[in-house]
Amino acid sequence: MKLDFPQRKIIHVDMDAFYASVEQMDNPALKGRPLAVGGAEKRGVVSAASYEARKFGVRSAMSGYLAKKNCPDLIFVPPRFERYKEISLKIRNIFFDYTDLVEPLSLDEAYLDVTTNKKGNPSASLIAEEIRQRIFDEVGLTASAGISINKFLAKVASDYNKPNGQKTVNPEEVISFLENLEIRKFYGVGKVTADKMYHLGIFTGKDLKQKSVEFLRENFGKSGDYYYHVVRGIHNSEVKPNRIPKSVGAERTFDENLSSEIFMLQRLENIATELEKRLKKSKISGKTVTLKIKYSDFTLQTRSKTLPYYIADKSLILETTKELLYQEKLENSVRLLGISLSNLNTEKNEPLEQKVLTVQLKFDL
Repeated sequence: MKLDFPQRKIIHVDMDAFYASVEQMDNPALKGRPLAVGGAEKRGVVSAASYEARKFGVRSAMSGYLAKKNCPDLIFVPPRFERYKEISLKIRNIFFDYTDLVEPLSLDEAYLDVTTNKKGNPSASLIAEEIRQRIFDEVGLTASAGISINKFLAKVASDYNKPNGQKTVNPEEVISFLENLEIRKFYGVGKVTADKMYHLGIFTGKDLKQKSVEFLRENFGKSGDYYYHVVRGIHNSEVKPNRIPKSVGAERTFDENLSSEIFMLQRLENIATELEKRLKKSKISGKTVTLKIKYSDFTLQTRSKTLPYYIADKSLILETTKELLYQEKLENSVRLLGISLSNLNTEKNEPLEQKVLTVQLKFDL
């Protein structure tokens, strides 16, 4: 079937178990062992897991306690974000040998538009193979890749032959590929949305395609238009080299649940200090302050306030956060607090340097 909308040659490169793979590369004694990057203590959280650990059901965002229960031989190592950034920069420099249209999503993945590329190679698939080989030869790590006509399809395809593989969805294959795709594999469809779709009789792309845009809007709000278009292979978002963050934040998980606002204020001051450092380092300010509260029963609540002016100063951030904290009574004891700043001034500034502001989860040790 001929597609009558703009087509590009997009590659999505996704490093394989990046944090864990860096640790195994730097310490050969960890190779082939079930490994988790994160905290093993009672309130620790897994940031990343090696493929050996994933076989036991260990995954990111899982509690360290449960991860150890699933895999008694699991080895925990603390994260070394500076090292991950160093490796990420080396990988990104390889990307720039092929195109300047590189959009990082995080330290371990990025989109590349190679429609017109520096090598003059008409085959995006061959470029992806060459990039993956160079990452392995020059950095020592494996990567997977997805190649197709837009970012959505490339992202979905990169998950197909992990680890250390790639998949190309050619223009003539797009419609059949999407119709046969399980709905939970659609990028942008999380567990909650997938469950809702199952209840509506939507299990594959073909099922989704049979629903009208009105039906999808009614059941999924603004996301309805997105689902309606991507299942038809339409996703016109361009690769944006200077990816500007929409928010900057910091958060902390506590060893023991907090039930007193006084203790919370002490922790919030530390979080605000960390946030101020990130804002000033990137020369960013914002108007909307959001307080994130995760209760001991894992329910999540956010409270926000938008100011009439931009702020980046710790004292102003903390002042607004205190107001949000006392806005209403807490529902339960608290295991995590976070502060983020959005509605940023980045649109008025020059494009940010090639980087993504990554929120690192902090722990009380």
